[in-house]
Amino acid sequence: MKDSIIKYCVEKKGATEDYPFGPDPLVFKIAGKMFALLSEEKGDYSSLTLKCDPVIAESLREQHEAVLPGYHMNKEHWNTILMNGSLPVSDVFDMIDHSYDMVVKNLPKRLRESILGTN
Repeated sequence: MKDSIIKYCVEKKGATEDYPFGPDPLVFKIAGKMFALLSEEKGDYSSLTLKCDPVIAESLREQHEAVLPGYHMNKEHWNTILMNGSLPVSDVFDMIDHSYDMVVKNLPKRLRESILGTN
C-alpha cells in the first residue's frame, strides 16, 4: 500500500515530497504547505497523517479504529491513519483527496489558480 500512497500523493497537481524533519516522516506539500505525512517504523510505512475538517475528523475516528487524532499535530485538524490494512485503499485515497483539497482551498486565489490551472 505504501507505494500506491506515495504515487497517489505525488501525482496531485503541484505536490512535492520533502523530509523537513529528517529521514522520517516523508512529507507531501502543496505550495510549501503540508497535506500528508507518511511515517515509517521498522523499515515499513506504518501511519499516514492527513489534514481534515474537524467534524469529519471526529466522525472518521468514531467509525474506524485505525483513525486516530493526529500524532504530533493539531488533533482538531489532523488525523493519523494506522496503515494496518483495516481500511480499503480507496478510503485512504478519499482522505488524501480531502486533505489536499483542504490545503489548496486555503491558498491565496492567485496561487491556487496557478497550481490548478484555473482562472
